[in-house]
Amino acid sequence: MQTPQQLKDKVINYAASIGIDKIGFASADPFLELKQRLVEHRKLGYESGFEEADLAMRTHPEMILPEAQSIIAIALAYPTKIEEAPRSEPGQYRGMVARAAWGEDYHHVLRRKLKQLEEYILEFVPDAKCESMVDTGALSDRAVAERAGLGWVGKNTSLITPEFGSWVYLGEMITSIPFPPDTPLEDGCGDCTLCMDHCPTDAFEQPGQLNSQKCLAFVTQLKNYVPEAFRESVGNRVYGCDTCQQVCPKNRKINFTHHPEFQPDPELAKPLLKPLLTIGNKRFRETFGPTAAAWRGKKPLQRNAILGLAHFKDVSAVPDLIEVLNQDVRPPLRGTAAWALGKIGGEQARQALDAALSVEKDDEVKEEINHALGMLDEGKKGM
Repeated sequence: MQTPQQLKDKVINYAASIGIDKIGFASADPFLELKQRLVEHRKLGYESGFEEADLAMRTHPEMILPEAQSIIAIALAYPTKIEEAPRSEPGQYRGMVARAAWGEDYHHVLRRKLKQLEEYILEFVPDAKCESMVDTGALSDRAVAERAGLGWVGKNTSLITPEFGSWVYLGEMITSIPFPPDTPLEDGCGDCTLCMDHCPTDAFEQPGQLNSQKCLAFVTQLKNYVPEAFRESVGNRVYGCDTCQQVCPKNRKINFTHHPEFQPDPELAKPLLKPLLTIGNKRFRETFGPTAAAWRGKKPLQRNAILGLAHFKDVSAVPDLIEVLNQDVRPPLRGTAAWALGKIGGEQARQALDAALSVEKDDEVKEEINHALGMLDEGKKGM
């Protein structure tokens, strides 16, 4: 008969043998302090809307698994650099996909690892109850990982590990086995505020409190319009944002390439922007479908590509943007294309906007066209 500690030691060794970079164990007690923070977070309107709506489910493991005794947290490190990364060139400008969406969708990879762990545990305790989740589960991955001693939650709300920085994917398994818990780590950020100082939209209201409504990682995933206040900040980000992690001293010169499934395809990590405007559903599924960037569909990526072309003021893209303005059936893309034409400018853009205004039926798109024409007029005044 295995004691919980003996089984824990076996699980740790097995986890290492199947490529899990970090593993920790935590109690399944309710996350009461987190619950208080989440209530306040909701009152302030800082949620993204992607979270589990039931705060009790997010903080009470026993609501997910009534037999819950402990939680196993795991982490896999991922790369931060692209070998021979393609560069933007005039007329061939590229976007940027956040590192968390490079390679194979991490949800699938972590679920496979957790499934292997569960099967291993059941060999020793056949009647054990286990419930695994990755990112989209009810529990907070970071809160579980922090309690399990994998790292500490930094001022940018990312879990920071001593070995891999914050470039880690997290997953967890609630189990009926009373594994001895590990000790949480002390905060290692000190007085550093680089992540907060460099956020393009000032999305951090205070250390450890992120207003998701202002965070570009969230904004780039919106399905409709990007609020104008954030459009220029999006830059050439096609999906997600890494700025607060890139400036973190704990992430300096870190690049882990030992998981082949996470290695980026340079053409997907830094995709050409113009081809995204007309990519078909089948082609999108074939190229981006296996990655984490595809979960919201192609529309957000296409809209962000339009913003990217405006960011570069790519005059060569004007005919492509006019095509979107005239032909795309989705109002947010037509309206965003109008805004981009206003930013890029030129007589061809003006003529297209004037023509589109006379036939456009959607009120929001008409507002965008009028705004774009206004930008062109302002540009002329400044000449």
